Amino acid sequence: MKKLIVLALIGLVAQLIDGSLGMAYGVTSTSLLLVAGIAPAAASASVHLAEVVTTAASGASHIKFGNVDRQVVLRLILPGSIGAFVGACFLSNLPGDVIKPYISIFLIILGIYILYRFLFKLGEKKATASGKPFTKKQLIPLGLLAGFLDATGGGGWGPVTTPVLMAKQDLKTRKVIGSVDTSEFAVAVSASIGFFIALGWEQVEWLWVGALMLGGVIAAPVAAWLVRLIPSHILGVLVGGLIIITNTRTLLHTLGVSHNMLFSIYFVLAAFWAIGVIYAVKVNPENKNPKFLKNSVDY
Repeated sequence: MKKLIVLALIGLVAQLIDGSLGMAYGVTSTSLLLVAGIAPAAASASVHLAEVVTTAASGASHIKFGNVDRQVVLRLILPGSIGAFVGACFLSNLPGDVIKPYISIFLIILGIYILYRFLFKLGEKKATASGKPFTKKQLIPLGLLAGFLDATGGGGWGPVTTPVLMAKQDLKTRKVIGSVDTSEFAVAVSASIGFFIALGWEQVEWLWVGALMLGGVIAAPVAAWLVRLIPSHILGVLVGGLIIITNTRTLLHTLGVSHNMLFSIYFVLAAFWAIGVIYAVKVNPENKNPKFLKNSVDY
C-alpha cells in the first residue's frame, strides 16, 4: 500500500512538472520504476499506459486554458504516433543506451541556447502568434524521432519536442508546452499498442499504472493553470535548466562518473539554474507592471 501511495505522489509530481514545463513525466516515472527492479520494456509499457490517461487529462486542461496551437498538434500527432509504435515494438532489440548519449549532447546544446535566449534577451522582441508556423517538413522528422525515443527510453517526447519548438521564436512558450502535452496523448496510445503486441498484457504492472494515473490526473489541471500564470521568460529559464540537468544526468551515467562527482556536478548546475531563475524574475520588464501576472498570460 505504501508503494502505491508513493507511486501516486510520483505521478502527481511528475505530471505537475510535465504539464508546467512540457517534459519529465515519462523520464521521472520510468527512472523510478527501473530503480524498483522492473525491466526496461515493462517499465516503459507501464508508464505509457498511465500516460494514456494523464496526457488526455493534461491535453484537455491545456485546451480549456487556451495553451494549444492546434496546427502544431495536428502536424505532430501522426509522425509521433508512428515513431512511438515502431520504438515500442522493437525496444528489446534496439541499442537505446548507445543512442542516448548523443541525443543528450544535442539536447544540452538546445537547453543552453534556450537559457541564452531567455536570460540575455529579456526585454527584446516578444514572441507572437503571428510568426510563420512550423511546416510539415520540419515537424514530421521531429515527431518521428521524439516518438521513437519516447518509446525506447520510457520518456523523451517532451525533452525532444519542447526545446526544438521553443528554439523557434515565433511560438509562445505556453503554446509550446500545451501543444507538446496535448499531442503526447496519441504518442502514448500508439506506444501502448506497440507494447501490447510485443510484450502482451501480462508484463504490465496494473496497480502501479493505476497509482501513476491517479496522481497524474489530479495534477493535470493545476499544471495547465500554472503555465498561464508564469511569465514566458521564467518558463523558458525553467525549461532550459531542466533540459540541461536531466540530459547531463543521462550523459554522466553513460560515462560511468562516480557518485561523488555526480553530486558535485548536479549541485553546481542547480546553483546556476537557481541564479538564472532569480535573474529572470528580477530583470523581467513585466515586473514594472502592476498587473504582472495577468499580462504574463499574453506571452
